[in-house]
Amino acid sequence: MKNVLLPAFYLPPISWFSIFLDSENEILFEQFESFPKQTYRNRTNIYGANGKLSLIIPIIHNGNREFKSTEISYREDWMDIHWKSIKNMYQSSPYFEYYEDKLKGLYDTKEKYLLDFNLKSIDIVQKILKTEKAYSLNDEYIKFPKEINYRENFSPKKPSEFEMEQYYQIFEDKFGFLKDLSILDLICNKGPESTTYIKNIK
Repeated sequence: MKNVLLPAFYLPPISWFSIFLDSENEILFEQFESFPKQTYRNRTNIYGANGKLSLIIPIIHNGNREFKSTEISYREDWMDIHWKSIKNMYQSSPYFEYYEDKLKGLYDTKEKYLLDFNLKSIDIVQKILKTEKAYSLNDEYIKFPKEINYRENFSPKKPSEFEMEQYYQIFEDKFGFLKDLSILDLICNKGPESTTYIKNIK
């Protein structure tokens, strides 16, 4: 087994799940890092009618920088906006209707902390994928951890380095295949085949 330190993301990209679900990896989530801006910790990318669309969770800027204590802002109804965006973009996909109720559950209750919301999103995806991957949370921030460190490996600002096969996407006739979007894109378009697809990512 390999010990792996992963950041906890909001409906993570497909490549993240290839690391998370790898049977060789024992997963530890980072909760004590200083909250980094413009990462998948508070955003997810879906395929919109105009190309890639980022859904961003607003956070409260109260001086605290620790990820586990980062609070979500509800001054605007972003949950409703995110859900309507997801539904509008994926309701014509092959499998959305099968997972709609589970996905909607993510936006039914307000979590105070971003970490809790992200873990909830990961747990919901696991139910859809019918996986039961165990994970734990770290006890302290270590700059140079002994685990394989993936804290900086996934960036919405850089092209994904992971290799993955093309699959059907609703708007691909307009913008082509968009690689490594949110896991949402994969499960809505490939359904039960998603887990096999994830295992073949390199």
